[in-house]
Amino acid sequence: MSIACEICGKKSIKAAKISFSHKQHVHRQQPNLHSVKAVVNGVVKRIRVCSSCIRAGKVKKAL
Repeated sequence: MSIACEICGKKSIKAAKISFSHKQHVHRQQPNLHSVKAVVNGVVKRIRVCSSCIRAGKVKKAL
C-alpha cells in the first residue's frame, strides 16, 4: 500500500535537516493520512485520505 492520499495524490517528499554546521541529513516527510470509511461511487470503502482533504470537504464520510 503506497503512502499517498487517494483523493489529491499527495505523497511523501524529500527534505533536509540542516545542522548548525550546515551538514545536511536527508529524510522523508510523510503526509498526514487517515484511514476513513467513505462513500465512493455509491459504495462504502475504506480509503487513506490526507487531513487537508477531510477539512476541505472533498470526502463524503459513511455513517
